[in-house]
Amino acid sequence: MAEEKYLLEVKNLCRHFTSGKGKNKLTVKAVDDVSFAVRPAETFGLVGESGCGKTTTGRTIIRLYDPTDGKVIFDGREISGPMTKELRQYLTDNIAMIFQDPIESLNPRMTIEEIVGEGLAVRGMKDKEEIRKMVHEMLEKVGLTEEHATRYPHEFSGGQRQRVGIARAMIVKPRMIIADEPVSALDVSIQAQVINLLNDLKEEMGLTILFIAHNLSVVKYFSDRIGVMYYGRLVEVANGDDLYAKPLHPYTKALLSAIPEPNPITERTRQRVDYDPERDHDYSEEQPSMVEVEPDHFVYCSPSELKAYRKQLGIEE
Repeated sequence: MAEEKYLLEVKNLCRHFTSGKGKNKLTVKAVDDVSFAVRPAETFGLVGESGCGKTTTGRTIIRLYDPTDGKVIFDGREISGPMTKELRQYLTDNIAMIFQDPIESLNPRMTIEEIVGEGLAVRGMKDKEEIRKMVHEMLEKVGLTEEHATRYPHEFSGGQRQRVGIARAMIVKPRMIIADEPVSALDVSIQAQVINLLNDLKEEMGLTILFIAHNLSVVKYFSDRIGVMYYGRLVEVANGDDLYAKPLHPYTKALLSAIPEPNPITERTRQRVDYDPERDHDYSEEQPSMVEVEPDHFVYCSPSELKAYRKQLGIEE
């Protein structure tokens, strides 16, 4: 059987931040030994509570941060090594990012045409008329109009600004998008519009998407596979249906139990799952690692926990 083809491979990725000196030196392991892979034209969701390292993972992959350790491989080429002009160009040509805050991520002194067309200029396109034409076409694709091109970001709503951010990312025709909580700052009604837009663009352009979010309902709707992060580590990876139907790691269960139900009667009496690592795990004698419990379902666990999870799934040893 041939080895499966992945577009993005993240291997033992670490990103640590340090502050202070000497005895006061503090190291924060924002991303600690994270490994996962994304198939071509797949949407991989990365979820977890605020501060768990999701955004840092995305920013390290696209090299807004340099990795402390580990490797990132895109289409067979390592992109985590020393930054060169050629590597920067390779990243610019192949991976784009949609940022969380549609206000802060747009330059208030630039027109929408300048913001969206900037990526083409960076890639060396000189023909201003051709850039203008491509910008207008991309604005139409994301639900804006040609007339919006001469306006400034402050003249738009949050949802429209995020559409501008999507247009800016898409105009260079990247093979992969890193979407960093692209709807968390938007109203619920606008969230659905932006998610549907991303879905349409994915189908039309054959995009691969790393979708970073903390809203589990959105991730379930939008993602093919999902990775759950806790304190800088991946604790469970599975396809969307499996993760929601049969979560294994206690943190995943706690996250899923926090999703509100639409029925107020059942919601009022529903029991939440509480996760306490010191109580729920005993790693004093057995060391945990990322293990495939069943096909394409990985959990960070010790050997005894693995045995219990397989028993839970009805898998014979």
